[in-house]
Amino acid sequence: MFLRDYESRDCPTLAQLFYETVHTVNRRDYTQAQVDAWATGTVDLAAWDASFIAHHTLVAEEDGIILGFADMASDGYLDRLYIHKDHQGRGIATALCDALEAACGAPCFTTHASLTARPFFEKRGYRAVKAQQVERHGILLPNFVMEKER
Repeated sequence: MFLRDYESRDCPTLAQLFYETVHTVNRRDYTQAQVDAWATGTVDLAAWDASFIAHHTLVAEEDGIILGFADMASDGYLDRLYIHKDHQGRGIATALCDALEAACGAPCFTTHASLTARPFFEKRGYRAVKAQQVERHGILLPNFVMEKER
């Protein structure tokens, strides 16, 4: 496995990976209605591409297969972190986060972690500062604002 910078041609694959991960991995902590609202299957690819380009976005790849991706803004906000449903538990998320945090000059890091991701971030030294409910398509999704000091 290696990490590389995002390229615009990756966007459709990342959108599909996002959908499949939410509907399989996150399904253990969220209802079907919640994952359907979170990942509808239609993503504004132009908006995602622009966001990925504006952030530092890394893609984990092995043998031409995208295993996961993550993106961080210059202020230390980790926006997205998704690992392919068939490649969980291999250290891919750790490698992506390590690289993004090392490259970012911000004094602290923040993210909005799902119920599923919270334990991962806690092991990385993040702490939950606020529980919240995010509304997507009329459905409430619980998550946590988490932060980590350098």
